[in-house]
Amino acid sequence: MLKPGDRAPEFTGRDHTGKTIALASLKGKKVVLWFYPKADTPG
Repeated sequence: MLKPGDRAPEFTGRDHTGKTIALASLKGKKVVLWFYPKADTPG
């Protein structure tokens, strides 16, 4: 379990357009990670 201030582990995911993006590609930028259950989405 991560704690506030911990570094996020390397992972890939999809952005809001469906494009695959790796966390490593954002190195040096400020990033906000927002997770939510798929069951609570309109799709």
